[in-house]
This record gives sequence, C-alpha cells and structure tokens, in this order.
Amino acid sequence: MIRTGSEEDARSGPNDGEAARVEARRRRFLDRLGEFRRSRVLVPMGPSTGPDGAARAPLTVDAGGVRWLLAFTGEGALARYALARGEGGRGWPYRGVWGAALLDAAVPTVAESGMPCGVLVDVADGERGLVLPPVVGIVPEDVAVDGPEADGAIGEAGR
Repeated sequence: MIRTGSEEDARSGPNDGEAARVEARRRRFLDRLGEFRRSRVLVPMGPSTGPDGAARAPLTVDAGGVRWLLAFTGEGALARYALARGEGGRGWPYRGVWGAALLDAAVPTVAESGMPCGVLVDVADGERGLVLPPVVGIVPEDVAVDGPEADGAIGEAGR
C-alpha cells in the first residue's frame, strides 16, 4: 500500500494551513471583542417600567439555555432588528452604554437570575453580527459557564 500522507495527517490533527486559518479567525474575533468593549452600543429597554413610566430593564431573549442581552452598534442596526420582528412602527427606547460595562456589569447582574447570560450584537445583521457567549475570556469568570465558580446547573447549560 502506498501512503499518501493523508492518513497520518488525519491522525495528527489539523494541518498547518487549517491551523493558520483557525488562528486568523481567533485573532479577528478577539479584535472584534476588543472593539466592542471600547465602543458605545445601544441597548434597547424591555417592557418593565419604573414609577415614571420609563422603560428601565434591558431587553433580553432566552435561547439555548442562555439569556441574551441585545446590543446594537447604531440606530440603523436597531431599526433592522425592529423591522425583522415586524415591530418597526413602534418606538424602541434604548440606552447608550460602553460594551465593557455591558459585559462586566450587566451580564453578571442578569446572570444572578440563575441563567447564564451573553450578549448578541446586531442580531438582525447575519454574519455582520457578533455572538458573545457566557464563557471565560468574554464575561467575568464567576458568571461564565466554563468558569471556576460554575455549578453543575449553570455549567452544564453551556457545554
């Protein structure tokens, strides 16, 4: 039998080209994460109202065992989301916040409910959007599903 090398490659893991592509994607993601942390984003406010009638709780969606905060890079991205939901005709109150504050303060606050929390950025924009799951390196370790403080219930939800 003549060996082509493919059997060896299959057993030894990804080839150099694949490893380089994975590393390039990882760097692009980390660049986008850093840009998000340094940027002001728009966070739509949900239906909860305060005594003055103003919306005060960030809008969230629950999917895949995770509660997701929604964030948008501009009013256009928020408008596309509203249209995608068929709710383009109503007002969408929002607050401008730093991405870092959303990840470092809002995510842990939402996670106190016992459900892991991540952030979806520009969720109606397909591949231009960004998914920031509740994992170490993105959210604080104590609320990450793979962090040292994750208990069985929360830790297993994200695995």
